[in-house]
Amino acid sequence: MSSLFDGIKKNNFLVIGRAGMDLYPDPPGSTTEEAMNMSVGLGGSSANIAAGICKLGGKSALVTRVSDDSIGRYCVNQLKHYGVDVTHVKPIGGEYRNSLAVYESRVENHQSVIYRNGAADFQMDIDDIKAINYHKYGALITAGTVFAAEPSRSASMQAFAYAREAGLPIIFDVDYRPYSWTSPEVASEVLTAAAEQSDMIVGNDEEFGFMAGGIEKGLDKARELSNSSAAMVIYKMGSEGAITFFDGQEIHTGIYPVEAMKPTGAGDSFMSGFVTSIADGYNLRDSILRGSASASITVSRPGCAPAMADIKTLKEFMADHPGPTNK
Repeated sequence: MSSLFDGIKKNNFLVIGRAGMDLYPDPPGSTTEEAMNMSVGLGGSSANIAAGICKLGGKSALVTRVSDDSIGRYCVNQLKHYGVDVTHVKPIGGEYRNSLAVYESRVENHQSVIYRNGAADFQMDIDDIKAINYHKYGALITAGTVFAAEPSRSASMQAFAYAREAGLPIIFDVDYRPYSWTSPEVASEVLTAAAEQSDMIVGNDEEFGFMAGGIEKGLDKARELSNSSAAMVIYKMGSEGAITFFDGQEIHTGIYPVEAMKPTGAGDSFMSGFVTSIADGYNLRDSILRGSASASITVSRPGCAPAMADIKTLKEFMADHPGPTNK
């Protein structure tokens, strides 16, 4: 476990995965089909995590491909705006296009539409992975979508191998998105293989259940991974909080209730809040709670990367919310 914590405490993360453009109807509460105005922001799970880490005082570098057009350049400019190192964000031409998400800032009857045809980020290849100096970073973070298609799948698996050679712990957010995969069977096999190579695994009850072959088997799957390969497993249960498996313990934590504006972005902000809190010297339970607080902040505001907490916002939120009831 010490290598996982030691890596995180360097507070300098290599993040692999997509950056995308988000569009959301303005004002909040509007439906997409009736929208007269749209707001725009940086999105994509890995880009959100990288931006969230920087907003909370850490360092991050993103590894991905973006389309060689105005949308791809927008994503690069936004990453720079948040302080993310874009050395390994490379453009690709032709018919490949950046990921685009259109979603609403409302919970009831929420609609999200994701455009991923010919996705540029899936074109990240072995050469992109070989170009990285892994010894510069403390830990590698990625989300499951990178494994959904080739050449990104093989490149990401190779990145895991290079990270292990360099002594970097691997942090894996399962992040199962069915629309990105050719079949559930392939997804289950590949995501399970990635999880088994990871030092820390984060997922929700549905994602662990998916890997195990049924949601009722998810908790046992999380427990099994914590006992076999992973140093830490965080099993998230939505409004029921989370169970963290670590060093033979099962740490139960609750959530910070807020008036949610939307259901998107919570997992990415949890990750950034958790790892930067460990890096800042908080103990494990407090770091989990700060991750939960970061998630609550994000779902209560429009956008994903723009909604994620900075140091001041998280400090004020924690001061105003003494803590959830632990489960």
